[in-house]
Amino acid sequence: MKIFNYILSFIFISGLITSCSDDDFTKTNLNDALKPSITSPSEGSSYELLQENAGNEAFTMEWEEADFGVNSPVKYDVQASSSEDFSETTNVITALTGTSTSLTVGRLNAVSLSSGLPFDVEGNLFIRVKAYLGVAGSSGFIYSEPISLNVTPYEPLIDLSTPWGMVGSAVPNGWEGPDVPFWKTDLNGIDDGKYVAYATLTDGDIKIRKDNSWDENYGGAAGTLVSNGDDIPMTAGTYKFNVDMNALTYEFEEYSWGIVGDATPNGWNGPDVQLQYNGATNTWDAEVEFTNGNIKFRFNNAWALSYGDTGADGTLESENGADIPVTAGNYLVSVDFTNLTYSITPL
Repeated sequence: MKIFNYILSFIFISGLITSCSDDDFTKTNLNDALKPSITSPSEGSSYELLQENAGNEAFTMEWEEADFGVNSPVKYDVQASSSEDFSETTNVITALTGTSTSLTVGRLNAVSLSSGLPFDVEGNLFIRVKAYLGVAGSSGFIYSEPISLNVTPYEPLIDLSTPWGMVGSAVPNGWEGPDVPFWKTDLNGIDDGKYVAYATLTDGDIKIRKDNSWDENYGGAAGTLVSNGDDIPMTAGTYKFNVDMNALTYEFEEYSWGIVGDATPNGWNGPDVQLQYNGATNTWDAEVEFTNGNIKFRFNNAWALSYGDTGADGTLESENGADIPVTAGNYLVSVDFTNLTYSITPL
């Protein structure tokens, strides 16, 4: 009897183990998966976009969740295209874990133009939701049925320039200038007194001044700006420097974007080819001589934040984005980290 009970116990435990294993390692059958379904906005909604409303919400997009039939978190990308077959796609937003997201007028305008819609003309913009498991969708992807929106984009005319600059012994042009420019941080060109400058500095001092002149200048310690204040000491490095000329405050941090890869002079270990901020286009640019190989873009010479291009569509992905192949030659590389797009143009 004891032996019989042991046998029954063994069979019961084995069944439990087998059951758990089957649940944990079930292979996803995409044909049986429940696709996400867009519930808002509705098919055929119309949006005439105006630049003065760029910071306002255009719409909140919502969808019913996908179900792969396994106990694993689902991630979503929202994609746009000017064609219903999505032969070319623009990523609106990626790696969402919820089932809704909001788009501003400015973002919808950028997506519409990136998708090929002409400005000042109503066009069809198709939107869909892409669902997947894991970091990079190794089990495959499922897609919602697309909806069509009627969108009239505007031609973005943005002036981010300001009269303010950074001067001093720590900046490339010294105390005589011309100064390192500050740019508006509001990408709609609204002047709210908050500005940013990007600079590679040496050990030395800086001050903030207006119109490359000493008539109006600021210095000061501990993050506070004072008219005609003391020089601000800086150590060598590449920085993002923020000022609020209304609150008279400042802050700075080490900040750089670069190109890394076996096609670059320093290979995958860096230091990276540094990109320079271009406030006229809100892009990060560099002229680079590549060899045959691959590249990626990364922040602060580290892998904590990096971008590649899965699908070679000119759109950047941060989570396991694929290496970007390049051929030998001289190129102008331009990256828009706001809209996650890039171009590599032969020189």
